[in-house]
Amino acid sequence: MPLLPTLSTFFIVLSAVLVAIGWGLIVKNKRTTHKKVMIAAAISALTFFIIYLSRTIFVGNTSFGGPDDIKIFYTIFLIFHIFLATVGAVFGIVTLTFAFKRKIKKHRKIGPVTSIIWFCTAITGVAVYLLLYIIYDGGTTTSMIKAILGM
Repeated sequence: MPLLPTLSTFFIVLSAVLVAIGWGLIVKNKRTTHKKVMIAAAISALTFFIIYLSRTIFVGNTSFGGPDDIKIFYTIFLIFHIFLATVGAVFGIVTLTFAFKRKIKKHRKIGPVTSIIWFCTAITGVAVYLLLYIIYDGGTTTSMIKAILGM
């Protein structure tokens, strides 16, 4: 198992678990604990993003190494995951902003939607990880810096 992809996947799963715990806490009206857990979820998601971005820039992304006949399905699934992750990140930032600005009505309205998107993002992210590194051997990896410099 490659260290950085495994570590980044761990943090995105941790963030989803923390979001689920936070959701349960707010249902029980434990606002202070909810806030702490959701901040921890955001920090976990940010940690994922920092690891992912650093790996993408300096090490690179790994191409799909599985059979060619399912590569198109993997690619479509990956595009769906990337779209979902981008939407989830934007929703997450908006949801956190509403919370910190004490716009609680808006926060309550968008929070459950954000959580569901985040759960789906984490699940599809784990699936991408499994397809790239566990089920099949990863393909080639080229860093963004090397690709830009033509190395």
